[in-house]
Amino acid sequence: MARIHAENHLLDRIGWLRAAVLGANDGIVSTSSLVIGVAAAGTPSPALLMTGIAGMVAGAMSMAAGEYVSVSSQADAEAADIAKEKGELATNAAFEREELIAIYQERGLDRALAEQVTDQFMAKDALKAHLRDELGLTEEMAARPFQAAWASAVAFSIGAALPLLVAWIAPRHGVEYAIAGASLLFLALLGGVGAKMGGAPIAKAVVRVTFWGAFAMAATAAIGSLFGTSVA
Repeated sequence: MARIHAENHLLDRIGWLRAAVLGANDGIVSTSSLVIGVAAAGTPSPALLMTGIAGMVAGAMSMAAGEYVSVSSQADAEAADIAKEKGELATNAAFEREELIAIYQERGLDRALAEQVTDQFMAKDALKAHLRDELGLTEEMAARPFQAAWASAVAFSIGAALPLLVAWIAPRHGVEYAIAGASLLFLALLGGVGAKMGGAPIAKAVVRVTFWGAFAMAATAAIGSLFGTSVA
């Protein structure tokens, strides 16, 4: 008898993938935009790097806190739904059974088969069956606040370190152009990798992230240039 191999699905990694891609993208865009804007204002190299490092640390902490609060709210809502479903199963199991039967009928099963499927699922794990088929809650899609916060902070720091490395090694004259070019390359690579891992069209993802990254950098460069001119 042939063995059935477990399949790896994209949904298995959607939680950490979303946080990691979002964090790295924000790290590149926000830090490169910040450094380019300050460079365009005529800031010397030491202050330029310190500004970028401060932005990296603040951004990583902000991303981690934001993800933790957001995903914790989702986890709280899931916990409330689970508690409610447990109570309903304990007090009105017959009604909950009819709900599952109706769900399976809507999906194409006849009444007799829907009853059989419902009874088998509820006999094995009634709560899990209702969470999955009535509420759409599964272990793979469950909210994980610490995982999301950690992934966001680490990814942001890695993304932010890339334009800072360019700022450190590139000559001060024209450093903003070097940062912009390298950052757009990093964004294109990130967009391609994220799309590949998520099963999305690669070209569309690359165009999307590079366009908005270029827009952000151009906007801060213009502001920095105007600010530097007015101060001078």
